Amino acid sequence: MNGKPCASSDRAQNWESIDWNKASAYVKKLQMRIVKAQKEGHYSKVKSLQWLLTHSFYAKALAVKRVTSNKGKRTSGVDHELWLTPQAKFNAIAKLTRRGYRPQPLRRHYIAKKNGKMRPLGIPTMTDRAMQTLYKFAVEPIAETYADPNSYGFRIGRSTHDAIEQCFTDLNKAKSPEWILEGDIKGCFDHISHEWLLENIPMDTQILLKWLKCGFIETRRLFPTEEGTPQGGTISPTLMNMTLDGLERLLKEKLPTRKKINGKAHFNKMNFVRYADDFIITGESPEFLRNEVLPIVQEFLTERGLQLSEEKTVITHIDDGFDFLGKNIRKYKGKLLIKPSKTAIKSFLGKVRDIIKDNKSAKQEILIHKLNPVIQGWVNNQRFVVSSEVFSRVDYGIYQCLWQWAKRRHKKKGRKWIAKRYWHHIGDRKWTFSALTKNTDGDSYYTKLEYATDTKIIRFKKIVAEANPFDENWTEYFEEREGEKMLHNTKGREKLLTIWRRQNRRCPVCGEPITSETGFKVHTPTGKGARKIMVHAECHKKVHSLNTVLSRVSDKEAFRKA
Repeated sequence: MNGKPCASSDRAQNWESIDWNKASAYVKKLQMRIVKAQKEGHYSKVKSLQWLLTHSFYAKALAVKRVTSNKGKRTSGVDHELWLTPQAKFNAIAKLTRRGYRPQPLRRHYIAKKNGKMRPLGIPTMTDRAMQTLYKFAVEPIAETYADPNSYGFRIGRSTHDAIEQCFTDLNKAKSPEWILEGDIKGCFDHISHEWLLENIPMDTQILLKWLKCGFIETRRLFPTEEGTPQGGTISPTLMNMTLDGLERLLKEKLPTRKKINGKAHFNKMNFVRYADDFIITGESPEFLRNEVLPIVQEFLTERGLQLSEEKTVITHIDDGFDFLGKNIRKYKGKLLIKPSKTAIKSFLGKVRDIIKDNKSAKQEILIHKLNPVIQGWVNNQRFVVSSEVFSRVDYGIYQCLWQWAKRRHKKKGRKWIAKRYWHHIGDRKWTFSALTKNTDGDSYYTKLEYATDTKIIRFKKIVAEANPFDENWTEYFEEREGEKMLHNTKGREKLLTIWRRQNRRCPVCGEPITSETGFKVHTPTGKGARKIMVHAECHKKVHSLNTVLSRVSDKEAFRKA
């Protein structure tokens, strides 16, 4: 490797002076070298590169940045410590050392599941989260190299849309399989065998053992952890994926697609799609799935300390349909249609109703600002399937809720007065829930509600199964794919895509990549000749709160001072 980017002379002296582009490039380069060495069978070199990565200044700095930039940055562990200031973040980098490292117990917290039961979460301290993120940098390239082709959960560049599109590919033809085994693993995170993890996960086993055995605190008592990897840890999804990887390859090895019976070719029509711990397996008959597939799956899981949930693992005919990842997949008179599931629609409308009920006395524009991200997020998730009819129903359901909200505020007013006050004719839509607002310059404009039917239904382009984000041979493919995703996110506005590319696909404020997953805001700096820039939502708030003047996209120092 040319040069020593982590030499003490090159290290930043404070948090603001860290070159995040250089840090990201350094870490990515090491990860690519790990993949290359792994594919070539140089396993001792893989370990050396992993050690180099977990001991580098840049990787530690990025790990701290990740845990202080995500949604859980204000959620502390048992030590109640948070890293909210630049000085605290910079000091935290020095804490991430292997020698003398001892993780603290997890803070037990419960969240409600859809079925009414409670899901236990184990919340590590900030230091432990950063250490897990650091070691995740080193193990994730190997996880991606050996991942099952049709595994889509908790993986870079993959999403539920890829999994659903694969289901469509497997089931949409006339000769496609008609029977589906819906699999659900019982308490997957909580029951993975520690012995299996220590023997099979290619990482520092001493560090892994400490994480697995650190215990958790509940009602001020310390409880040991004898199995499982806690939900809440940053490395837990990667460990779970590595535990389940290999099932697809095993099934194809033991049950070849084509075999001869009495001299005739026979096809078992088996396909496999997994997202986290939920999976489906297709087959030619219920007997094939029950007698041949199911035993292999159960044996595979038992070896890892896991078992299938009896109540959620069922065999279904495609004409009856099944729900998977918030979608309903079913054939209607031989034609496969994938629609938003009834559960997903009910959950979304329930969330909208709760927001409206909680803002009975709020200003109209405030209510709109609270509703729009929820509506747009759900619509973007459902826009790749057969959703036009559902979008119309959803818009009508939201309208009914808003009408009741408006009527409650003006009990003595008539319907026409209420309609004229809260709904306006904007563009082609006569009834647009909108509020007249003035900007800082005194100009008036309408703050309007997002409508599901305004979003165009498009076909999702599935990721290539073998694509590896840490393999240099796939770099160009992922760049093109991210450009296509951003084009969908910007609703076809090429000007925004031009801004994104001009900024080298990064946020000028923090230096981190802007992707379709991170989201973005467009900011117009003040000053003569200023050009629009694209920033993360959090960075946009920062820019406005400090009233920062951003004159040029290339002026990185101005962004750092912000």
